[in-house]
Amino acid sequence: GGVAAYRDKVSVAGVGFDIACGNAAIRTDLAYEQIAPYRTELGDLIQSTISFGMGRTNKADDAPLNDPLFEDPAWGAIDDQNHRVHLREKARHQLGTVGSGNHYVDVFVDESGAVWVGVHFGSRGFGHGVATATMAVAAGLKWDDRVKEHEALLPLDSPLGNAYWSLMSLAGRYAYVGREWVARKVVALLGGTERELVHNHHNFAWQETHDGEPFVVVRKGATPAFPGQQGLIGGSMGDDAVIV
Repeated sequence: GGVAAYRDKVSVAGVGFDIACGNAAIRTDLAYEQIAPYRTELGDLIQSTISFGMGRTNKADDAPLNDPLFEDPAWGAIDDQNHRVHLREKARHQLGTVGSGNHYVDVFVDESGAVWVGVHFGSRGFGHGVATATMAVAAGLKWDDRVKEHEALLPLDSPLGNAYWSLMSLAGRYAYVGREWVARKVVALLGGTERELVHNHHNFAWQETHDGEPFVVVRKGATPAFPGQQGLIGGSMGDDAVIV
């Protein structure tokens, strides 16, 4: 991962296409011995209930598709009405899905033998659409024009910078809702109860003050680590995950 600080600007390419990708982990009240005999069956149940890959293929029908975030005024930052409607409906359809690549659900055990459920994914097609559209407009094109990845370093007080920040923040909220729903759904499938939640973005931008000076801090593949802050560094497709 990498971290970069800017004065009054945000880097669209720095945050990347998967806006608000991150990890959430829930410590359950279950001990490993309680689920060990049923690992195969539980794995099959998770895979058939939670949607992985492209689109929505899961059996679960209780994802929060009417979450208040879908009525947030930030959607108005997308000038093109058709693009706005299309992107919002895509986001609604994909909420509670994990996606593909190295995005996953992980069931793991800590040193004490407690079972945790971890997830890794972001804002799905919504975030990708925001990043692509912003890069297109920054290049003088339309919201729905396709462009290759290129740097768009936007002043926060510019119309486009303000629009991107609003939509990036909304994508962050969207990713939080999706990750927590998936993690809690898996905890329920395991028959457990939530005891602790650790949740972080690692593709995002924050407004922070360092040495008395305000900055926009972009973290890409990097977990915030302020004193006393918990974080989850998720293993990639089966590697160990670490709570720090």
